[in-house]
Amino acid sequence: MKPKAVIYKKIPESVLSVIKESCDVSYYENLQDYSDPEFLEDLKDAQGLMGSSLPITKELLDHAPMLKIVCNISVGYNNFDIEELSKRGIMATNTPDVLTDTTADLLFGLILSAARRIAELDSFVKEGRWNKLIGEDCFGVDVHHKTLGIIGMGRIGSAIAKRAHLGFDMDILYHNRTNNEAAETLYRAQKCELDELLAKSDFVCLMTPLSAETKHLIGLREFKQMKKSAVFINGSRGETVNEDDMIEALSSRIIAGAGLDVYTQEPINPDNRLLKLKNIVTLPHIGSATSETRTKMAVLAAKNLVNGLTGKTPPSIINPIILHTR
Repeated sequence: MKPKAVIYKKIPESVLSVIKESCDVSYYENLQDYSDPEFLEDLKDAQGLMGSSLPITKELLDHAPMLKIVCNISVGYNNFDIEELSKRGIMATNTPDVLTDTTADLLFGLILSAARRIAELDSFVKEGRWNKLIGEDCFGVDVHHKTLGIIGMGRIGSAIAKRAHLGFDMDILYHNRTNNEAAETLYRAQKCELDELLAKSDFVCLMTPLSAETKHLIGLREFKQMKKSAVFINGSRGETVNEDDMIEALSSRIIAGAGLDVYTQEPINPDNRLLKLKNIVTLPHIGSATSETRTKMAVLAAKNLVNGLTGKTPPSIINPIILHTR
C-alpha cells in the first residue's frame, strides 16, 4: 500500500506525477483555509505533507498522528515548530541551494533599483512627467566601489557578496555567527560586529533567518547608526525588522532609502504606510520566483518527500538527529 501524501501548494504536473508513482496523493492546488474540513480529514492518515508557508504547529500535528515527514518548498522554515516535530520523530525538510542564485540576483536588483531610483523614475516617465532635461531631483547614487554590509552570510548572502565584489568592485563587510572563510578569501569580506557594519556600510542587506534572536533585529536604534545616505535591503523575513521603526527611518530621512521583498504581513495591507513612501522599492516576495527555480524547488521537495516515505534519507533534512532515534 502506498503512503499517503498531502500537497497543499501548486506544483508542476511533471513533479506531481513523480510523487504519485510512490504515494497516494491528496492535492490542494490553492488551499486558502488551513481549517478546511476536507484538508483536516486528509491529515488524519497523512504520512507526508508538502507545501510552503503553512504553520506546522502542535495544533496542526495533533490532526496528523501518522505523519512522518513535512517538506517546505522554501529555504526558510520559520513556519516549522522544529522542537515539536523532532519530539514526535517527524522529519522536516526544506529546499536550499537551488534558489540561491535566483534570490541573489533579485536582491542585487533591489540594491540597484533603490540606489538609482529605477522603479520611481519608471513611473515618472510613464506618468508623462518627463518634459524637460532631468535635474538633481532625479539623481540616484552610485553602487560601484561602495561598501556593502551583509547581515547573515549564508549561501544567499555569499552569492550577493560575489555579485557585489566581483561585478561592482564593492567592499564587503559581514556580520554572522561564524566566520565565512570562503567569502573572506574570494570576495575579501571582512567580519565585524553589527554596530560597525551599520556605521560603515553604504548598503545594508539583511539576510538572517527569522528566530527568537533575530526578531526585530533592526529597529530605530540600528537605523540611526546607519549613514544618512544608506540604503537598506531586506531579503530575509519581514519580522526581522521593526516595520514601524523602518517607516519612521524612511519618512524622516534617517536613511536614504530601502528595497524590500518581505513584510511583517504578507500580502501587505494596501493601507500600510510603507506604500506611501517614495524612497522605497517594494516587491511581492519574489526572491525565488522564476519558473526554472520554482520547478527545481518542487523537484527537491518531492525528492525529500518520496525519500522520507520510502525509507531513504531526504537530501535536505533540517533535523537529522531524529534519524538516529527512529
